[in-house]
Amino acid sequence: MSMILAIINFISLSCALFIMAYTYTISIQPVKRSEKRGEKAWKECKTYRSIAGLAELISIINLIIWIWFPLPVVNEWKISSNIWVGIIIGICIIIPCSIIMGKAIKDAGSETLSPSKDSVMYGGIYKYIRHPQTIGEFPTFVALGFLLNSWLLVLISSVYIICYTPIMIYYEEKDLIRRFGEIYVEYKKRTGALFPKLKKNNV
Repeated sequence: MSMILAIINFISLSCALFIMAYTYTISIQPVKRSEKRGEKAWKECKTYRSIAGLAELISIINLIIWIWFPLPVVNEWKISSNIWVGIIIGICIIIPCSIIMGKAIKDAGSETLSPSKDSVMYGGIYKYIRHPQTIGEFPTFVALGFLLNSWLLVLISSVYIICYTPIMIYYEEKDLIRRFGEIYVEYKKRTGALFPKLKKNNV
């Protein structure tokens, strides 16, 4: 029975991560979507973003359930026989990421959950990093893998982040250029996507 539950939980985790990626990618393209859907596209993108948030919550729950129902085949892929090793590493990742995420959400304001055509380009931490919420949010999944003492979850989370992040940035920034035009193009030149540029371009 536990084997069946473990498989169901793993399938649910995989589906939740896919749905999160798919719906969030749609939600970050309101300008492109409005070309065919009109003004209602902005509300639709808000709905898609809410679905992405729900899928993310489900994936986190799946990760927590992993504590009781890990896949037996990989149950021995533990980070350490001492669970505190993974816990300490996980906490060291979560703390700075939480600080960055909190600052990014504050500076983005309502746009974090509800795209609006009236929004202006953000200030604060966004002056130094174009996607601080990505830096604050995604590594948390890796941290959970460490907290749960599972190399498999660390691997799955890392592959997911490495594969999806450039896709997300590509589509989001194409839409932001549609929205803000040359202002955003110049902003890209002087601001790093995920980390501050050591040497800024003169623009």
